[in-house]
Amino acid sequence: MEKYRGLSPAQFFHRNKEIAGFSNPARALYQTVRELVENSLDATETHGILPDIRIEISLDPNNSERVTVKVTDNGTGIPIHEIPNVFGRVFYGSKYVVRQTRGVFGLGVKMAVLYAQMTTAQPIYVKSAPVNSEFIGEYLLYIDVDKNIPHILRMRIRKKDNPKVHGTSVRLTLEGSWVQAKKRIEEYIKRTALIAPYATIRFKTPEEEVVFKRVTKKLPEPPKIGQYHPKGVDVEVLKELTKNIQDSNTTLREFLVKSFEGVGEKIAQEFLQWAGFDPSLRVKELRLQDLEALASKMRSFEGWRRPRPITLSPIGEELLKEGVRSTLKPSFVKAVTRPPSSYGGHPFIVEVAVAYGGEIPPQDQPMILRFANKMPLLYDEGVDVSRKVVDEIDWSVYKVKFPAPLAVVTHVCSTKIPFKGVGKEAIADVPEIEHELEIAIREAARKLRSYITRMEKLHEIQKKESTIRRYMPEVVAAIAEVASVEPTLLERKLEEILLKELGKKKVEQYVE
Repeated sequence: MEKYRGLSPAQFFHRNKEIAGFSNPARALYQTVRELVENSLDATETHGILPDIRIEISLDPNNSERVTVKVTDNGTGIPIHEIPNVFGRVFYGSKYVVRQTRGVFGLGVKMAVLYAQMTTAQPIYVKSAPVNSEFIGEYLLYIDVDKNIPHILRMRIRKKDNPKVHGTSVRLTLEGSWVQAKKRIEEYIKRTALIAPYATIRFKTPEEEVVFKRVTKKLPEPPKIGQYHPKGVDVEVLKELTKNIQDSNTTLREFLVKSFEGVGEKIAQEFLQWAGFDPSLRVKELRLQDLEALASKMRSFEGWRRPRPITLSPIGEELLKEGVRSTLKPSFVKAVTRPPSSYGGHPFIVEVAVAYGGEIPPQDQPMILRFANKMPLLYDEGVDVSRKVVDEIDWSVYKVKFPAPLAVVTHVCSTKIPFKGVGKEAIADVPEIEHELEIAIREAARKLRSYITRMEKLHEIQKKESTIRRYMPEVVAAIAEVASVEPTLLERKLEEILLKELGKKKVEQYVE
């Protein structure tokens, strides 16, 4: 007889590290930096704090494959008693709510801890100074893989020297290839500075230290915690919501109104009548088959209002333009933020920027910089919905001739990004998202066409001016001789006429 046993979540990801993006030393190092930085950004901007983030990468002098990564931020910090579980238990965190965040799975940083244990046998060091607390907590811990619980090696709690200090510092050592990962990590930091122009990011490597200073102090509106939308529920969601009801006399109509996004008394009544449920039925009396039927009807009903975007935090057109200008340094940039939409009951907003010229290098196809919930996506571009949409656009319609210095920035924010894998590097071809991306890109591209048209006309004017100036001395000499006019006076008059006419046309080209 075969023996049967179960796996803890930590054991599963210990055995299947590739699923989470830790497939090799270079990718693992990149993924570790990414997870720590994104946690720091969520701990700051989500709470209205201008991010100050320091990233340090150092190599073991005796073994360059042993890489230490340290990330420090000025965020809200982690409650001291929660630190062990936050860093030492897979699928544990504060992000299991209906709200836009960078991390969602409760796996990322724990996978980095697991990978460090697997490759260097080194624990993670965490120091956190929570907001509104007088104390600082320091931990050195492992993950107990068999039990999926933290194993604390050392703990220290001390009083803050300065009560106003807050933030978190994390350090871990893993097997990584800095030589192979360097370019990718540097690009990731650069793109993070683009999508978060309100952050100051200090990046220290074994070779140099680079500082991306914030270019604005304006933060995007932080997302609020929301409720499930009826279109996005299943039986398990209903079981969870009904289990948490305190009042045993709560009716089905009251349950719908209080527990779901965009459901008022009128819509709840219309839905229950359409679905064949008694509005006065007590929720506690619902059986499993009733919940199954209710979930199916809720997903099928077309009368629900769209989910409100209060759970989302788009970057906004102005901030996006600021980020693109400071990072890519183009001669033209147009940003578009689309109105909120939804897929499967999940709200989402698409943002796009089209940049052209300046320091953008000419390429045979548009350069794409992809973001999801303000996270740069660097891998798996070929299977991402943004690449599909951009490649299907005929750019010659917008007067772009390749090779061209063209960059397209795409940002999708949602309470549930439809990633193609746990590695969170490519967005799936969801029709609603694809449609919004195409509309936004084409809107920005039309502005680019106007810009290129103006530049072409301006070039024609400059060419005309150059031609006139080339022959002006001969014309002046001939007219002066025929009309017996002083050449210098004639030359001055012709210069005034030329500047007046050409200058007027130049100004006209810049007026949209």
